[in-house]
Amino acid sequence: MKEDYYDILGISKSASAAEIKKAYRKMAIKYHPDKNPDDKEAEEKFKKSAEAYEVLSNPDKRARYDQMGHAAFDGSGGFGGGGMNMDDIFSQFGDIFGSAFGGGGGFSGFGGFGGGGQRRAKGSNLRIRVKLTLEEIATGVEKKIKVKRKIQAPGTTYQTCPTCKGTGQVTRVTNTILGRMQTASPCQSCGGSGQIIDKKPSDADAQGLLLKEETVAIKIPAGIVEGMQLKVSGKGNEAPGNGIAGDLLVAIEEKEHDYLQREGDNLHYDLYISFSEAALGVSKEIQTVSGKVRIKIDAGVQSGKILRLRGKGIPSINGYGSGDLLVHVNVWTPKTLSKDQKEFFERMHGDENFEPNPEKSDKSFFEKVKDMFS
Repeated sequence: MKEDYYDILGISKSASAAEIKKAYRKMAIKYHPDKNPDDKEAEEKFKKSAEAYEVLSNPDKRARYDQMGHAAFDGSGGFGGGGMNMDDIFSQFGDIFGSAFGGGGGFSGFGGFGGGGQRRAKGSNLRIRVKLTLEEIATGVEKKIKVKRKIQAPGTTYQTCPTCKGTGQVTRVTNTILGRMQTASPCQSCGGSGQIIDKKPSDADAQGLLLKEETVAIKIPAGIVEGMQLKVSGKGNEAPGNGIAGDLLVAIEEKEHDYLQREGDNLHYDLYISFSEAALGVSKEIQTVSGKVRIKIDAGVQSGKILRLRGKGIPSINGYGSGDLLVHVNVWTPKTLSKDQKEFFERMHGDENFEPNPEKSDKSFFEKVKDMFS
């Protein structure tokens, strides 16, 4: 028995379109094949969530599913247990992450129609992963990546396919109880291109293609998030004859930073200061994604205080400004003391200045956490 689509995405049956999209985006990032290599279970969950989203994001299909369940699609244009292939799934990403991010808009097989109704074969897509630093993510960057892709071998010539007469399709007429029915399907002889190889170099493969290394420039916008996917049109494998090239799909990974931690568009920085610096106040230089800045720590600062540097985080991928840099002040307690230091602190026992006396303005840990997410 197939799993319920709402359960797969972890949403209620009254979920809005925005909630459905948000739930699928979360699942797609969590179980993305590039983040879970050779993990069959993650791949299966990735496919299931894509299948659920394809139905629930479509008002008509959702209504049919709510009424009839999986039976609404068995043998009637739905999945019918067949599921989606990976290229179909990646093609959804433009809807999920914005128009700049897509899964290629097609799949290894057939692209759009050419002149005269002829189908044009489309080359297969290629997928690569690109690792970025927080600094690159904050400013945007152009990466030049070496990619091995199949191209048409020089000297390869083609002739019109004798089976489909160059149309790329084969038409069949069958008699039914409703009369004669005509159906068209891709030509098996030429793969839908309308052409077959006439001559090819000896080092080309059966389709007249050669493997060639090429440097591709990839423009990566500021604020991109790990798990998003960019599409470079036409930089996948080429197709034989007059076909169109597939796309290069670029999965984004984020390198771990030495000092900063990312949370959405906000960044977190742990600043450690000594007892004396906390008591007397201090000026400290800290790291941001745009360079170092100096901040002032007031005398009497408490450990756990959070300083917010507005606009010093990551730019929003949607153009809604930049996040903040949250500086977490931690007062470092020495693990060992000299004799004089120990005597000093022993003399401070009972001194009212050293007794905890939080004011109402001093927020609790839970209030600080709440502020961080507000």
